[in-house]
Amino acid sequence: MTTDNSPELVAELDRLDEAVKAAPAGDTAAQIALWRQVACLEHWFFIARGSTDRLRPYAVASEQGPMICLYSSSARANEAARVLGLVDSEGGTVPLYGVPMPAAVDYVASFDKTGVVGVTLDHPRIGHYIPLANLGVLKGWIEGAAR
Repeated sequence: MTTDNSPELVAELDRLDEAVKAAPAGDTAAQIALWRQVACLEHWFFIARGSTDRLRPYAVASEQGPMICLYSSSARANEAARVLGLVDSEGGTVPLYGVPMPAAVDYVASFDKTGVVGVTLDHPRIGHYIPLANLGVLKGWIEGAAR
C-alpha cells in the first residue's frame, strides 16, 4: 500500500470544508483553497472495484453524472467503504489503491472517455466535487508549485 498523506494535510481539508460551508453564496475563494489543498496531497486514494487486472475506482451517481470518489487518506477510504456498505463484514478488508500526484490527476481525467463527469472528495464525509474538465486547473497549480 502507498504511504498515506500526512494527518496535517488531511486535517486542513476538514478546516477548509467548514470554510466552504460557511462562505456566502457565490464566493468561490474557500472552494479554490480546498482544491488547492487537494492538489498538495502526495497521493489520491481510491476504493478498488473490478478485478485486479481491470481495476477501476469506486464512483457514485449524481445529477450531473457519475463521479469518481477520491479520498485524502487510506483511512478515509476505508471508513467510506464501510459506511457505504462496500465491505461484507466489519472485519472484511477494503480493497484500496493509491496513485501518486500529479499522475493521479491524469488518471482520474482519463475516465472522461467512460462517461465520468467529475470527482468527489472524501464522499460521503466531505463530498465537494470538481468537474473533470476543471482538473487541468489543479494540474496547473501543481506544476506552478514545482517551479
